[in-house]
Amino acid sequence: MGKYNASPDHFGLALGARSVATGLLLALLAGCAGQESASLSESANAETVPQAAPDPDPATAVINGVDDIGQATAAAGDLSLREDAPLHYTVKKGDTLWGISNYYLRDAWQWPQLWYTNGQIKNPHLIYPGEVLTLVMVNGRPRLILAEDRLHPRIHEMPLDQAIPAIPIDAIREFLRGPRLISKEEIDKAPYVVEFTDEHVIVGQNSSVYVKNLPKDTVSSWSLVKVGNPYIDPDSHELLGYEAIPTGEADLRDYGQPAEMILTKSPQEVEIGNRLLPLEPESFKADFYPHAPAVPVDGRILSVYGALTLIAQYDIVAINRGSRDGLDPGSMLGIYQQGHSVADPYGSGKVQLPEQKAGLLMIFKVTPRLSYGLVLKETRPAHQYDKVHNPASRRH
Repeated sequence: MGKYNASPDHFGLALGARSVATGLLLALLAGCAGQESASLSESANAETVPQAAPDPDPATAVINGVDDIGQATAAAGDLSLREDAPLHYTVKKGDTLWGISNYYLRDAWQWPQLWYTNGQIKNPHLIYPGEVLTLVMVNGRPRLILAEDRLHPRIHEMPLDQAIPAIPIDAIREFLRGPRLISKEEIDKAPYVVEFTDEHVIVGQNSSVYVKNLPKDTVSSWSLVKVGNPYIDPDSHELLGYEAIPTGEADLRDYGQPAEMILTKSPQEVEIGNRLLPLEPESFKADFYPHAPAVPVDGRILSVYGALTLIAQYDIVAINRGSRDGLDPGSMLGIYQQGHSVADPYGSGKVQLPEQKAGLLMIFKVTPRLSYGLVLKETRPAHQYDKVHNPASRRH
C-alpha cells in the first residue's frame, strides 16, 4: 500500500516564510456516510472547548475598524488571536483555510469564533482568491470579515470548486482512491476473481480475468480490492470493519458466470481471490472548515496509511470514532502520546506518567464508526493506539 509523504511546500502552513494560507473546504466523499444516531457518552479525558456563538444580524451588528492589533487581542477573551495577526490579508491562489487560520490564531480550530459569517450567503465559509480579509470589531469582539461585507455584503454565489480548500487536496488525493472500510457482509457478497485468462500467477493492466458472481445488468467498471486487516476498536474490542486495499480497476468485456473483465488500472498486482467493489468516485465539495467537535470525543489511532506505527506530520491516520460519536469533516482533534508506567526508585510500585500532547489532526473523511484524518502538527512522535480528543485552548 502506498504512503503519501507530503513536503511542507504543499501545505502553506509556514507562518513566516510565505504568506500563509486561507481557504476553505473540500469535503470529499463518496465514502462519507450519513449521520447515524447514537448516544454520546462524555469522557473524563475529553476537553470541552467554547463553541462560536451565533453571529449577530449584519443589519444590526456594530462593526468598527481595528487600527492596532493590541486593541483586538485585549478584547479576544478565549479566542487565541495572535499578537502578530495582520489587519488585512489578500487571499491568493494556493492558500488554504488551515494556513490562514494559523496566520490569525494560535489555535486554528477556533476559526468559527473568528470568522464572521454572513447569513445572506449560502456557503458563508467559502473564500476565494482575490478577496480581502479584514480584522474588525463586531459588537466589541474581534472578528474577521470580507472587506466588502462591511458595507455591501457579498450575496452573489460563486462556483464551489473555485474556493480555496481547508487543506490541500493533493495531500489526500492519493488516499481517496486508497483503502476504504468495508463490512464482513460486503466482503461475502462481493464478486471475486476466480482465474486469469492467461496462465499467470499474478496479472496487471490490460490483462483479462474471470469474475464470479458479478450481478446481471450491472455497471461496467469496478474496483478490485484485497481484503486487509480488520479494524478492531482497542477500547471496546468491537469489530469496526475491514480494510479494503485497491489492487486495480476493471471493465466488463463479456457478461457470464463467470464474466470476463479487462484490467484498466493496476497499481498493485491483482491476484485470484481479489474482490470487486463499486468504484468510489473522487468527489470534492468545498464545504467544511476547521472546528472543534461539538461534543467531547475520546478515541484512539487505529492505523497509519502506509502500515507504519510511528506517526509524523502529514501522515493520514484512521481513528476509532466516527459520525455516531459527533465527528464530521473539519473536526480538529489533539493527539496525545500515552503515558507509560515507570519503576518507583524509592518504592516497590509503579508510577503512571501522564499523557503528552503530540500533535493535531483534522478529520476529512467520516463513516459512522471510523474516521480518517490528516496530521497537521507534530510536537513529539506519536504511535498507533495513542489517544485523540478535543484540542485544548491556549489562552493569553
